[in-house]
Amino acid sequence: MEKVIIVRYSEIHLKGKNRGYFERVLILNMEKSLKGLKHEIKRQSGRYIVEGFEEQETENIISRLKRVFGIHSLSIALRVETDLEEIFKAAKSVCSEYGKFKVSAHRADKNFALNSMQINAEIGGRLLSCLKNLTVDVHNPDFIVNIDVRENGTTLIFNEFFKGAGGMPVGTSGKGMLLISGGIDSPVAGHMIAKRGMQIDCIHYHSYPYTNMQARDKVIELAKVLSKYTCGTKLNIISVTHIQEEIHKKCNGEYMVTLLRRFMMRIAERIAKKIGAQCLITGESLGQVASQTVEGMASSNSVVKELPVLRPLCGFDKDEIIERSRDMGAYEISIQPFEDCCTVFLPKHPVIKPSLVNVLEEESKLDVESLLNEALSTHEVICL
Repeated sequence: MEKVIIVRYSEIHLKGKNRGYFERVLILNMEKSLKGLKHEIKRQSGRYIVEGFEEQETENIISRLKRVFGIHSLSIALRVETDLEEIFKAAKSVCSEYGKFKVSAHRADKNFALNSMQINAEIGGRLLSCLKNLTVDVHNPDFIVNIDVRENGTTLIFNEFFKGAGGMPVGTSGKGMLLISGGIDSPVAGHMIAKRGMQIDCIHYHSYPYTNMQARDKVIELAKVLSKYTCGTKLNIISVTHIQEEIHKKCNGEYMVTLLRRFMMRIAERIAKKIGAQCLITGESLGQVASQTVEGMASSNSVVKELPVLRPLCGFDKDEIIERSRDMGAYEISIQPFEDCCTVFLPKHPVIKPSLVNVLEEESKLDVESLLNEALSTHEVICL
């Protein structure tokens, strides 16, 4: 009797002739997530079996695999030889001693003497005989003893399904550049796009010494949380202090956020193209703050010349975003009270619906290319 973990994939089964490619990427990502732990991963009839691990690492393995996009569900199972006596012993091991239960057998090995219904009756009857506080309820059981008779002479017995992250394996949908701040929204946006199979690199802007190093460290921690779902990421860090100082000195203060946002998008596109990213990703939600209006987004988009801009949170309200932030484990970091660069020189009344004509008029007061080059000279990369 051996403890193994069953891994079932999500949308990959819909991929037809391309399924092999998606499966290979999924296995690669599973291996990355389990790096440092003793294990083997083997394919078995549309699912994967993790075996050869140390039993005390079982919960750790489950926890790590729950974050791998492309996995639908997992189960901790006992694997035995396909022998009725061995199957019963394993079923008794996973069965609760109290409550309502049923046995649910699946027989892939058609050479086994009993069919699925007969296995249900035989194992269920034996469990009832030796565990006196059990009752059968096939319609509303408290728990189910699942028996999966495989074609290779082994049987898997389990009683619990753990929900996986779903989605598609990271790396099957290209690469994107996430504009990540120290707030709640942008890590959630990156998580959502990664779930659709996109590899994510991040870019963060700081305004040291107006913002402190704790704000930078906070973003690094958020990127680390995201990297657990993306099988690693790179965090690009850029200083925009000089840009904000120039805007503050030469432009109408009401346009500070709008103009700064345009610089951020220009810089992000240049670095994205350099690293082979195919889109920009932001955490903007329509109407959430002054800069996140249709007019504000149009102003930001107008400086992005070649790449699409994805805004996965555009239709979400704050409560929905917070719930997702909690689920991915980023919320407690995001609410740490360290301000990011957008709070520097923040006007009392920022323009809400900027006219592009007015934005261009204010921007004409700046040497845009020189400011961009100076910002790019501060570029540093942290691998996470």
